[in-house]
Amino acid sequence: MMEMDSLPNGNSTIPTTIIPTTTPSTALSSKLTQLTESLKLEHQFLRVPFEHYKKTIRTNHRAVEKEVSSVISVVNDAADSDISNDDAVQHLTSLVSRLQGLKRKLEEGSRTENLQAQRCRARIDHLESADAENLSEWNNMRMKRILVDYMLRMSYYDTGLKLAESSDMLDLVDIDVFLESKRVIDALQKREVAPALAWCADNKSRLKKSKSKFEFQLRLQEYVELVRAEDHLRAITYARKYLAPWAATHMKEMQRVFAIVAFKSNPECAVYKVFFEPKQWDYLVEQFKQEFCRLYGMTLEPLLNIFLQAGLSALKTPYCYEDDCTKEDPLSQESFRKLALPLPYSKQHHSKLVCYITKELMDTENPPQVLPNGYVYSTKVQFLHVV
Repeated sequence: MMEMDSLPNGNSTIPTTIIPTTTPSTALSSKLTQLTESLKLEHQFLRVPFEHYKKTIRTNHRAVEKEVSSVISVVNDAADSDISNDDAVQHLTSLVSRLQGLKRKLEEGSRTENLQAQRCRARIDHLESADAENLSEWNNMRMKRILVDYMLRMSYYDTGLKLAESSDMLDLVDIDVFLESKRVIDALQKREVAPALAWCADNKSRLKKSKSKFEFQLRLQEYVELVRAEDHLRAITYARKYLAPWAATHMKEMQRVFAIVAFKSNPECAVYKVFFEPKQWDYLVEQFKQEFCRLYGMTLEPLLNIFLQAGLSALKTPYCYEDDCTKEDPLSQESFRKLALPLPYSKQHHSKLVCYITKELMDTENPPQVLPNGYVYSTKVQFLHVV
């Protein structure tokens, strides 16, 4: 291992001193520490299937309660009324048919619950299988999981599915969860709000608990579309039925949007013109994605972006944005610069650059060399770490 005093960013020559290489026990300890830190980042990995499992249980429970209540109500009505034997038999036959349908739904729901419980178990087993011996293999699988997560968030569903199938990790990714969101996103992109409103109804209690505005925004957009079609009477009726209940919490937005009835569907005033812009539908798509991620305990940003930003945060310096920035610097590329834009500059004024050189690297044809002037020269560096 060689320790090097830092020079101003961009200087290609770095003075060094020789320090003994790390022992095997130190390397093992380092691997275990790395593994421990890695497992701390797997909150979403366990949270998403668990939330999906709970949602399925709640949905099945509501369906059973609704059907049983309906059956009991019909039985009570039949018992209180004076009906003939033939009518009673017909009622009972209808009830038996409904109960058989309920049984089929329960069996299907039970299978779904078992599959989701199996997925939770598979993920726990996967985390427990990680150790210092198979760390490289485990990290490789983790990278594939992160890539699938990115593909699903970016709507590359088929590609994500193929990678998951080829890597035999369908239980370790959330394809079915994202396919649920795909139906709503596709509908919103077609300017249809019905699937999104149905999703809001299914998750009403949790959205209310998080003080979500998504359902209100959907209702607002549907109202705007009626005004755009110049169906003012239906727009007013719709507003009284669906927007009025939100008055207590969204009065300012409602006052502005109600005023658009007085304008044509293409007002010149910027305050009202914004309601008719096509980008409002794009905003609804993005808002749905955020609400969906919150509901399942996902990060709002793709995991790939978060991991890349963690690395870029150690590399970002003012020099990276200068014209003579070296091409070997990742931040010389526009895509990485954009990703690092919200990150603070790395503070390395009093830091030391440590270059860890393994025995394998020393045994190569071109090992690092210490020149007579005290500088290090190497065509290949294993790992750099700023302390």
